[in-house]
Amino acid sequence: MEELPGIAETLLERCGHHPLTVAVMGKALRKEVRAEKWEKAITNLSTFATLEAMPGDSRRLFIALASLSWAEPVPEACLEAVWSVLGEESLFPLIVCKLVEGSLLIKTEMDPLYLVHDMVSLYLASKADDSTGILLNEYSLDETTFICPWLLIFGKENVKKIAEERMEFLFNVSEGKQVVATLEALVQALMASKSMSELEISRERFKAITNIFSKSDYCNYFPSLETTAAISKLTATIEYCEENPMIQINILIVLAKLAEFGSHGTVDKVLESIPFDQIAGLLSSGAEKWHESLFTVLNSLTKAGKSNAVERMFASGIEKTLIKLLENGSEVVQHHAIVTLKGFYEVAHTPENDFLQPSNLNVLPWQVRLRLETFVLSDRAVPHSPKPLCFEDLVYKVLDGSKNQVLQAMQDLIPIIEKSADSRVREMILHSPLVSRLSELLQSRHSDHNSIRSESAFLLMKLAFSGGEPCIKKFLDHDIVPELVKMMQCNVEELQDSAYTALHQMLFGNGGILVLDKIFKTGFVDRMVQSVDSKSVKTREVNVHCILDLVELGNRSCLEQMLSLQVVEKLVKLENITGGSGETIVGFLKGMDKCKHLSMMERRVIKQQVVRKIRASLKGHKLETQILASVDASMSEGLKGSSSRYRNLLILFATSHPADLVCQPADLVCHLPTC
Repeated sequence: MEELPGIAETLLERCGHHPLTVAVMGKALRKEVRAEKWEKAITNLSTFATLEAMPGDSRRLFIALASLSWAEPVPEACLEAVWSVLGEESLFPLIVCKLVEGSLLIKTEMDPLYLVHDMVSLYLASKADDSTGILLNEYSLDETTFICPWLLIFGKENVKKIAEERMEFLFNVSEGKQVVATLEALVQALMASKSMSELEISRERFKAITNIFSKSDYCNYFPSLETTAAISKLTATIEYCEENPMIQINILIVLAKLAEFGSHGTVDKVLESIPFDQIAGLLSSGAEKWHESLFTVLNSLTKAGKSNAVERMFASGIEKTLIKLLENGSEVVQHHAIVTLKGFYEVAHTPENDFLQPSNLNVLPWQVRLRLETFVLSDRAVPHSPKPLCFEDLVYKVLDGSKNQVLQAMQDLIPIIEKSADSRVREMILHSPLVSRLSELLQSRHSDHNSIRSESAFLLMKLAFSGGEPCIKKFLDHDIVPELVKMMQCNVEELQDSAYTALHQMLFGNGGILVLDKIFKTGFVDRMVQSVDSKSVKTREVNVHCILDLVELGNRSCLEQMLSLQVVEKLVKLENITGGSGETIVGFLKGMDKCKHLSMMERRVIKQQVVRKIRASLKGHKLETQILASVDASMSEGLKGSSSRYRNLLILFATSHPADLVCQPADLVCHLPTC
């Protein structure tokens, strides 16, 4: 400062006296006494700091990063993708560390996200053309295919246009392996989105690609497959690939979708060709990473072939395999097995030698029993309507009887309510004052009426289970759902358990979407989330259980609303209170795995948001390591198979000319690998 006072003062003014900028320039100009060096630094502060202090590899990466838009933090995966074009993958941690140490990149504490100081951003903006030239012109086509999707999502606006043109070229003239590499990078880049809004904006650019496997695309493109020998070629390929279950499952998915969206003739041909015994074998192999794809196949075939498909599945032992998964599988596998079995039983009568009998139903978890018992118990045949006088007498007792008479009448009503699947019985109940009276009894606050309130919740649960959506609509007219939510907040454990059990059944039964909408539209989800902080153990327990149900059944909007209420932060706080097993937080993540209303990318992005919130809430806590270990294990389990499933489905469809990927799906079959 003493030797170069004028230049130094000018430099400080140009830095705006910003501490970070001063620190960067101070490190770069340390022991430098040449005036021309200081003048050059004044001209371009960031240029000097970058080029003077960086090793060669770090300097190349930094220049390449000029293609990215730094208006928002950039995920580490994007930086790693850029480096993959420039150098050896294993060196990336060291290279990026040098940039962070030099204050040219700033790494956020909680997430693998990077940002830059304003002065650095100005310098990078001046180098965007150089960067684009390096990434897209100096390397081979194979090396640049991977970077284009990342530039299209995270690049500067002019770079996005160049990347988009390059991707169009790749899809039109490249070989299959280059198309596959581009599609794989596309999926990874979309999954690196930091929020759902960012994902939606990015996904719009890929609409034609990401929707290629949507219902409309199957309907538009699959008819050409029906007129070829596609089905026979696909089934023959399955036989050739007995030692490669990955390819077998991908082909099974295509066949199942052919049946789901094809003509009746196609359905019959697919059902005759599908090797159901191989599906049973794959399900029982213990390889859980295949299960989600196989459940998709079974559900598509059930939807397409109905009783014909289900009878073939029964004959091949698939039902027996699913029951074993109910007994021994993970929670997520159990959930998918329940949904699949319910689909079977709803479209076809179970055979007399059905493996699922009342004797082994008892060994299953109670949630499984509740959702499957109606298909198993032998006395479920609906008889003629009960005598109206008998029903009316019981309702009269519920309306005007003493406490004991009311309780007895409620017990006597159970056999009638269980038969409300019969429309005649259901209409008789719904046209009576019974539901209105049960709603009134729920609202009673007198302690002597606790048993009546509990029994009322039980009757409503039974009615929802047997009567389905018409009964749910009646419940909504009488504000029964809000009353049950309120009951979960009271301090009587028996009532809290009764209220949650009733809500659980309503949510998972026919018409559950109406209950879900009611809870969110009326703001009662806010009350549930706030109750996670309750001092009462039972209040916390039932509300957490219900929140996990909402996660499993909700959609993106529901999850975003819960996240805005800081549900994750409250669950983390609860973990700190209860010993830090991670069970509640992991349950939240598993609920998202079970959710059928999220796309793969939506699930990935929201789970990343949740994990970021978990890490931020645990920062510095003594149980941080223990809880994060449980979370990391759950995330790893959730990722098993899902990425490989989509990656290899892309490979299957990309084995023909890339243009055929969209325009000529029938030709894909002619190019199937012979394994």
